[in-house]
Amino acid sequence: MREGCTMQIDWDKTIDDIFADKLSCLRCGSLNSTLVAGYTRSPAAGEYSPRGHNCKNKEECDARRLVVLCENCARDLRLRANPVDQEGMMNLLINDCRKDLEDCLDYLADYWQEDLDVDPSEMDARLEDVEPDIFAEEDAWRRKLEEEYLTYHRWFREHGVRIPNSGWRSEYVEEIASLGYKTLLGD
Repeated sequence: MREGCTMQIDWDKTIDDIFADKLSCLRCGSLNSTLVAGYTRSPAAGEYSPRGHNCKNKEECDARRLVVLCENCARDLRLRANPVDQEGMMNLLINDCRKDLEDCLDYLADYWQEDLDVDPSEMDARLEDVEPDIFAEEDAWRRKLEEEYLTYHRWFREHGVRIPNSGWRSEYVEEIASLGYKTLLGD
């Protein structure tokens, strides 16, 4: 090496290149080119879900969650799962997020009326007018899910991978807009 000449290494890029096709088990931390993914309602396995959930008491939450683990950890937790690579995992994550967004959409459309036992004479009322606090909570949850969806969407674009069911986003935007709400997913 010449005197006065220093070599610069982009450590972020180097590390990204080394681990580009590796997935980390959320339980034991082992790095693998494939993991296994499955759904469970077990509160104990919930901490190994790559997605956050809207459960108030995580120790008792029995929401159905996507869990991604190495084969050994999945066997230990008795998780019925299938092998996935990085692209397969991202497909599962974006689709799981879509399901949650569709649940939010359904809730805003009319499920809230059942939950709150709204009188049939008030069928045209909007959630934000009837229960502003519940609406604010639901709206914040939907916004968080939309931000999460956009991170998955960006991953597909950055990796040059086709987005599965690419028409879903425009359908969702139209549904939300028809209810009179704004969305981060477009207009």
